[in-house]
Amino acid sequence: MEIRKQKKEKPDYSSLPKNPRKASLLSAMLPGAGQVYNGKAWKVPIIYAGFMADIYFINFNNRRYQVFREALFAFDEGEPNGFPTLNRDALVRNVDYWRRNRDLTILLLGVIYALNIIDANVDAHLSGFDITDELSLSIEPSIDNFTAQNQQMGISFKLNFK
Repeated sequence: MEIRKQKKEKPDYSSLPKNPRKASLLSAMLPGAGQVYNGKAWKVPIIYAGFMADIYFINFNNRRYQVFREALFAFDEGEPNGFPTLNRDALVRNVDYWRRNRDLTILLLGVIYALNIIDANVDAHLSGFDITDELSLSIEPSIDNFTAQNQQMGISFKLNFK
């Protein structure tokens, strides 16, 4: 009885113009670098705008959370706070609301980072995809006659292979 270990075959990316692994690693090290490697530098400002907007909202939500948290501590100690019309339950709701929003925007930052890497990988995989003029898709109105008095109008999608 002989047990043989099967070697795991590595994927061969030599036929692709761009290496998906390299694109993913570049984007993981520096967001947007994989997009530049793939020749899609126009995506870099979109990625960084997403990062900047999300960081702004993390900061905004954290500031609001800190304000209501301090107000809640002051209320518990019997000191005046910035929200004299709110009772303790309302302050707790606000603290929970702004903390949840801050945490979700932090999670969104991780999602943006992951999408950056996924986009670079998929774009590198599709870099070898052949897009020729021999394929075409046309959308045309159509009228079909089923019987002498029954007509049906609609839209037809035609995929042409030349």
